[in-house]
Amino acid sequence: MNLGAFSISLAVKDINASKAFYEKLGFETIGGDCGQGWTILKNGDHIIGLFQGMFEKNMLTFNPGWDQSAQNLSEFTDIRALRDELVRRGVKLLSDDINQESGPGSIMLEDPDGNPILLDQHR
Repeated sequence: MNLGAFSISLAVKDINASKAFYEKLGFETIGGDCGQGWTILKNGDHIIGLFQGMFEKNMLTFNPGWDQSAQNLSEFTDIRALRDELVRRGVKLLSDDINQESGPGSIMLEDPDGNPILLDQHR
């Protein structure tokens, strides 16, 4: 099961302070808008999303259809197929925001320790 690009999404208290900290570790901004409460940082293949006021917990994030540079893949497993396979395997979904037969959509689940996992397809 190919879940797509991986990143960690961090719920932060002060996005500017967090951004400055991760820049000291060699991360560079590749997207987002701190004024809107979010930014995406990258160091090599490692991606961190910083989010202020958008969710309560840190979460694992997978983006079907993207590589680690947020570039579109020509072939990938669609979010609907991933959802159906996870349900078939007995995984309980916390949310299912797939409203169309193709294109963007997302699902949310939790691991046994309550860590949220977001599968978020943008195209």
